Amino acid sequence: MRNSFVEGRLQKTASFDRLRIPNMCIVVAASTLIALSNADLARGQDGFYEVETKYIFGFTEGSGVGLEGEKEFSAESIARIGKSDGRYWASETKLEYEFTPNQYFQFELGPLVSTHVIKDVTDLENRSNLAMSGFFGEVRYLVLERNASSPLAITLSAEPEWHRIDETSGTRVTNLGLELKVNADLELIKNRLFLGTNLLYEAEGTKDPDHIGAGWEKESTGGVSAAVSYRIIPSVFIGAEAWYLRHYDGSFFNTFTGDAIFVGPTLYAQLGPKAFMTAAWNAQVSGHDVEVPGSTLNFGEFTRSRAKLKLAVEF
Repeated sequence: MRNSFVEGRLQKTASFDRLRIPNMCIVVAASTLIALSNADLARGQDGFYEVETKYIFGFTEGSGVGLEGEKEFSAESIARIGKSDGRYWASETKLEYEFTPNQYFQFELGPLVSTHVIKDVTDLENRSNLAMSGFFGEVRYLVLERNASSPLAITLSAEPEWHRIDETSGTRVTNLGLELKVNADLELIKNRLFLGTNLLYEAEGTKDPDHIGAGWEKESTGGVSAAVSYRIIPSVFIGAEAWYLRHYDGSFFNTFTGDAIFVGPTLYAQLGPKAFMTAAWNAQVSGHDVEVPGSTLNFGEFTRSRAKLKLAVEF
């Protein structure tokens, strides 16, 4: 869902879109860590039990597929924040139902809810809206299971999506997408320190339903990530991740249009025996838009930063 820029135009960003983590987020995160640490001490937990690694790396997904027969409901929100000028906020929330029929397969499905707050952004119309935006499904298959002789685990995932709201502009569209991933993680210290990586391929097509006879606009994104997550207390992991993303016109990496590098911190906290949260924040630290010669950040396909928050209950 690309929006082209006027060649050579890079404007200064408004002060409210500067790279920062809001003070309230810092306070909430610190309070959560203190509360969980005290709870662990009160329970006398001095050991580190096995953990499902799927959610401990932020935007990077681990290999875990859950326990056989386990079910989960969660709300996962991803916000994309900041363009080259004006005010820009776009988020999408997955209301997920997840179940694991056996030790190798996991399925997810649910509706999507989007929000857009856009004001004075080049090439985008001003808007402020909240809408049911689509539906998604996902299947994960555990290819290589971690065991006593191998600390490596690998999972393959496929996620088809249907959107009726454009993720970038918030306009009404018909959009079909497919995201394929290889999710791998390596246990460096037993139940304490993990290294994760993802390989990403995503293809999508977008059509304007208001223009009869209009064709599909096709695009694709490729990416690779590296992440590390360390367990500071039994219920809390902290870490960091980096993503390198490349965008193309065409479904199969046909015409390169730009790339970006994102880095940032991650947090995973077990809130109870059957509840957890995960959070991450990534900032774009480098990028290039082929339509903007000399650009050092890419606002054509990407945003200045992105954030993720997931709350889940297992049953």
